[in-house]
Amino acid sequence: VAAPVASGIDPVEERVLAIVAEKTGYPTEMLDLDLDLEADLGVDTVKQAETFVAVREAFDIPRQENLQLRDYPTLASVIGFVRTQRPDLGGPVAATAPAPVSAPVSGNGVTADIPPSPAAAPATIGTLEDADSIPRRVPTPALRPTLDLCKSTGVALDQKSRVVVMMDRGGVGKALVNRLEKRGVTPLVIEEAPDSAALEAQLREWLANGPIQGVYWLPALDSQPALEELDLEAWRELNRQLVKNFYTTMRTFYDEVSAPANFLVSATRLGGLHGYGEEGATNPLGGAVSGFTKAYKRERRDVLIKVVDFETSRKTAEPADALIAETLTDPGIVEVGYYDGLRYTITLTEQPAADEQPGMALTKDTVFVVTGAAGGITSAIVADLASVSGGVFYLLDLAAAPAANDPRIALFRSDKEALKRQVFDELKAAGERPTPVLIDKRLQAIEREEAALRAIETVQAAGGMAHYHSVNLLDGAAIAAVVKDIRQRYGRIDVLLHAGGIEISRTLPDKQPNEFNLVFDIKADGFFSLLNAARGMPIGATVAFSSVAGRFGNGGQTDYSSANDLLCKLTSNLRAWRPETRGIVIDWTAWDGIGMATRGSIPRLMEMAGIQMLPPEAGVPTIRRELTYGGTRGELVVGKSLGILVEEFDPDGGLDTAKVAAKLAERTRPLAMIGAVKAAKLYGGLEVETTLDPNEQPYLFDHQFEGLPLLPGVMSNEAFAEMATLLAPGFHTAEIRWVAERPFKFYRHQPRTLILNATIAPANDGALVAQVTLRSVTKPPKPELPEQINDHFYGQVRLTRQPVEERTVDFAPPDAATLTFDAERIYQIYFHGPAYQVLERAGVDGARAISLMADNLPPNTAPAEAETLIAARLIELCFQTAGIWEMATKGVMALPLSIDSVTTYRQPEAAAGQRLYAVVSAVDDGALFDAQVVDESGRVYIVMNGYRTVQLPGGVSLT
Repeated sequence: VAAPVASGIDPVEERVLAIVAEKTGYPTEMLDLDLDLEADLGVDTVKQAETFVAVREAFDIPRQENLQLRDYPTLASVIGFVRTQRPDLGGPVAATAPAPVSAPVSGNGVTADIPPSPAAAPATIGTLEDADSIPRRVPTPALRPTLDLCKSTGVALDQKSRVVVMMDRGGVGKALVNRLEKRGVTPLVIEEAPDSAALEAQLREWLANGPIQGVYWLPALDSQPALEELDLEAWRELNRQLVKNFYTTMRTFYDEVSAPANFLVSATRLGGLHGYGEEGATNPLGGAVSGFTKAYKRERRDVLIKVVDFETSRKTAEPADALIAETLTDPGIVEVGYYDGLRYTITLTEQPAADEQPGMALTKDTVFVVTGAAGGITSAIVADLASVSGGVFYLLDLAAAPAANDPRIALFRSDKEALKRQVFDELKAAGERPTPVLIDKRLQAIEREEAALRAIETVQAAGGMAHYHSVNLLDGAAIAAVVKDIRQRYGRIDVLLHAGGIEISRTLPDKQPNEFNLVFDIKADGFFSLLNAARGMPIGATVAFSSVAGRFGNGGQTDYSSANDLLCKLTSNLRAWRPETRGIVIDWTAWDGIGMATRGSIPRLMEMAGIQMLPPEAGVPTIRRELTYGGTRGELVVGKSLGILVEEFDPDGGLDTAKVAAKLAERTRPLAMIGAVKAAKLYGGLEVETTLDPNEQPYLFDHQFEGLPLLPGVMSNEAFAEMATLLAPGFHTAEIRWVAERPFKFYRHQPRTLILNATIAPANDGALVAQVTLRSVTKPPKPELPEQINDHFYGQVRLTRQPVEERTVDFAPPDAATLTFDAERIYQIYFHGPAYQVLERAGVDGARAISLMADNLPPNTAPAEAETLIAARLIELCFQTAGIWEMATKGVMALPLSIDSVTTYRQPEAAAGQRLYAVVSAVDDGALFDAQVVDESGRVYIVMNGYRTVQLPGGVSLT
C-alpha cells in the first residue's frame, strides 16, 4: 500500500473502496461503508469472492480456508477484515492516497462498467449464414439398454425406508404403495392436493418423526383437460397442484433429500417419449414437473433423480413396477420414458434447419405478435424480422409505452454515465438512499423503454406497422383485449413470438414462494393466455423462447426450468390440437453482449462451466432461419459449447459393462465386429471399442490396397448392423444406409482400435432407426500433443420387430460365355486376396453388369464361426460387379463411397448348393448403381439401391 501524504485519509478504506468501485462500476463517492455488498451494491456471490481475492492481494493477506463471505456483508466489515489481518497498517493519517482504481469523473458523469446496451447495436445483427455457424441441436428420443444391463443406483428400498408418495388419481400410486409395503417400506401418502401451508405442515410433521429417504411425485400421471377447454383459473389451479406443490415439497425436504441414498422420482404422462415423438406431448402440463425435476438434479447431483414418462394407459401395475425399477437401477440418466415396450431417454442430435417442407414467406402482410418486446435480445430480433418483412408487429411488454422524445431515453443513448449521475442526484434529492442496486433498477427500466422504442423505430424504418401495448402477461383480460384487436383488424396471427419472462436465480431454500410464482407464471400464464385468446383464429407459427435451463435443468432456476420445459411440452402438444400451426421452441444458451446474461458474474460462471455464450450475430437471425428455411416444428437447442450441461451423470452412462461382457460371452457364435462394450452414454449412445489385427483377420489381410490393409466398407456395414441389434435385441436389420468419410487404414500392418457409437430412435411406423459412426483415435507422437480423432464411416440402420419378408424374382442364369471376364483377369487388376476374390466370372451388357459368385471362398473372419448379420461378401459382390462395369465402360477403377439403402433377405448359406449372381444396373451413366443378388431359382439375397463410387486417378483396362 502506497504511503499516504494528504490529511485525514484512511489508506485501507480508500483502497478497499477503490477495489469495490472497480467491481461495481460506481465511483467511490457513491459508496457508503454500511452498504450491503449484495442487497445494495449488487455484488453477487461470485463477485464477492473475486472482490475478496483482490482485497487480499492488495494488502498481501494470505488465503484463509475457513473464511465465510456471509460474515462480511458490508463494506465496513470488509475494511474491518483488512484491519484485523493487517493491524500494522494503522488508521487514518495525513497523507495522499494513490489514485482510485475506478475511472475518473469527467464531464457530466463517470466511466463505469455497466453492461453493453442494445442501443449500441445496429438495426439488424447477423446473417442467416451466421446463424448456420452455430450447432443446431434437436432433442431426440434415444433407446436405453434394458435395466438388467444397467448399474445399481445405490438406493435401497427396505424396512429402513420412509418414502413420501404424492398420489395420482388413476391408481398407479396405489399400486406403487402396495409394492413398497411388500418391501417393508413405510409409505407416507398424500391423497389429494392440499394448499401449500397444509402441505408444508404435513411434511414437517413427517420430518419430525424420522428421516425421509425419498419422494415419488405422481400427479402428472393424471389425464388433463384439453388446453382449449381450460380457462386461466383452471390452468393456474392445475399448475398449483402439479408444480407449485412440488416446489413446496422439495423445498421443505431440501436438506433431507440430499445424499446418494436419497431419491426423487417424478412421473409424467407425456406419451412415453417426453413429447418428442411424432404425435407430440399428451398432458403437456407435465412439462413443468419435468423441468423442476431436472433443475433439482442440478442442485443435488448426488441424489438419484429421475422423471419417468409413460404412454396414455389405464394400466397401473406396469408403471408402478417401472418406478421402483428406475429407482434401483440405471444412474446414467434423469429423463426416461416407456414407449412401445422399450426404454428411452432424451439426447441431442445435430440437424439442419432446411427440410423438404416449404418455409414461410415474411412480407408486409405478415402479422407478428411479440411478447417481451422491450428486452434487448427481443428488440434486436424484431429489428431483424422487420428488416426482411416490413410487416405488422404487435409489440407487448410490461414497460410503459415509450415516447419518441423522452429525454431519459435520449440521454441513455448518448451518455449512459451522465444518466447514471442524473438518477443518483434525483434519488438523493428525493430523500432516498441512492444505492447502486437502486440506481441499476432505474437504469434497467429506462433501458427497457429504450429497447421498446428501438423496436418500434426499426419496424417503422422498415416500412412496417408497429402496435405497442404495455401489458402484464399475468393479466389474461389485457392479453385477450390485444388479441381481440388483432382478430378484428387482421383475422389471424402469422407468427406468435413469446419471449416474455424474468429470471431470478436462487437455490431452492432461498427461493421464496412469491419469486417462484412470479418467474413461473409470467412465462406459463402468458403463453396460455395468448393461445386461449386466439381460439378459432389461425396461427401460422408459434416461437416460444425457452432456455437450456428448460432442456437440461439448472441450479438456482427450478422455477425458470419448470416454466421453460412447460413451454416446450405445450409447443409439442400443438401437433394434436393445432396441427396447422408450426410450433417452434428454442432453448437458448446465455447470450454474449446482449440481454440479462451479460450482467454481473454470469459470463464468468458460463466460462467456469465450459459454456460458450451465444454471439448476437448468430442468435438474432436464428428465428428468421427457422421460419423461412423449411417447415421446422418442435424444439431445438441453440448454442456453442454446452460444457457442464452435457456432462454424463455416470462415467459409463449407467451401463454395467461387466454384465454386458458376460452376456456376450454366453453367445454360441461371437459377433464379428463387437469387441469391448464401454458405455451407454446419454450423449454419444452405445460405445464399443474393437481392436482388429490385419495379420489375423482375413477381411483385412485380403483387403490391401497398395500393400496397406483397409477395413472393407462391407465390414463397416456389418459393424453398424451388429451395433444396432446389440442395443435392440430381438429386432432385425431391415435396411442400412452407409457413407464412407475416409478409409480406415492399418499402418505398418499393426492392430488398430475402431470406436463405434450408436444412438437409436423410434420411427413413426414402429421400427427403430440407429445412427452409427465408426471412428478412430490416434495417439500423438508426443504426450503433450492432443489425440487425433477421425470419423471414417457413417451409417443408418433400420430395425424391425419382424424379419424382412423374403422376395423372389424372375431370373434366368446367364450363359457362362456371356460372362467374358474371368477371375484370373479380374484379380490381376483388383487388389483383393482370396477371402475377397468373390467374382468367378463377370460380364457387361450396356447399362448392366452380371457376375457369378465364386464357390468355396475361405473364411471371412477369425474365428471362422463368428456371426455376421448382413451377408457382407454378397454386398462386396455387388461392389466389385459395379466396379467391373466402370472398368469396362469408363476405363477407371473406383472405391465405394455411399449406399442409399441395402437390405439383406437371405444369408449365403440358404443357397444350399445353388449358384449366386449379382445383377447390377448403372443409373445415369454410372452416377449410381442399383443391384441385387439372386440364386438360380430367383430367390433374392441382397437388394442395394443408390450405390455410389469415387474414381481413383489413372486408367485401367479389362481387355
